[in-house]
Amino acid sequence: QVRLVESGGGSVQAGGSLRLTCAASGRAYSTYVMGWFRQAPGKEREFVAVRWRSGDALYSDSAKGRFTISRDDYENIVYLQMNSLKPEDTGVYYCVSAGGISTAANDYENWGEGTQVTVSR
Repeated sequence: QVRLVESGGGSVQAGGSLRLTCAASGRAYSTYVMGWFRQAPGKEREFVAVRWRSGDALYSDSAKGRFTISRDDYENIVYLQMNSLKPEDTGVYYCVSAGGISTAANDYENWGEGTQVTVSR
């Protein structure tokens, strides 16, 4: 069992920045990949970014160039630095972890409770 706890959400004006943090506890195998999905009101959850232990990262097209995912493998913490935020980035951001690399929400068995990000015009 893996427990994921997010922090760092909030409200910001367009063009601003936020940094999300997610701390994981539990089985090491299940945190090989850690990252973020988000869900806007009335929409399905969508992939944002993931990074695997001692490896590379994957980003959604909307996140590329604006968001940076990093992680502390020793502490099992993943960060999402979000710059140049847009109103369409508004939503609940969920931390995820799994033993394999995927951009599909159904492939992630561990989810945090989510943290709200609101970007105003």
